[in-house]
Amino acid sequence: MNSELNKDGRLAENIGNAWRYWERRRLVYNGALILLALGWLVFTWPHFRPAFNFRAAGAMLVLAVLANLAYSAIYIGELLARLSPARAGWLRRRNGIWWVGTLFALALEMYWIADEIYPHPTGP
Repeated sequence: MNSELNKDGRLAENIGNAWRYWERRRLVYNGALILLALGWLVFTWPHFRPAFNFRAAGAMLVLAVLANLAYSAIYIGELLARLSPARAGWLRRRNGIWWVGTLFALALEMYWIADEIYPHPTGP
């Protein structure tokens, strides 16, 4: 790393600020994803019952890990933006970026549940 980036603990301060901002929102992000999955389960229960198996549980666990890994990618953009001349603009827009990312994750979850996990009838 450039010594200017770490001068006077600036890098550590930026990492701490990013962590405080994004980790609070991760709880809401995960909560929204959980509520959507529970909504699918509750509102389609009789038809969803066959999908309640170890294979689907494993797929959901993998998807939860991938969703959180994707969420963590924001730290790269956050640190780069905080150390750039566009810092002020980034700080004003990151709430919107969180909303766009969360809505994208919810749309992806809807697709995945509907297409890959939700059991489809196999015959007349």
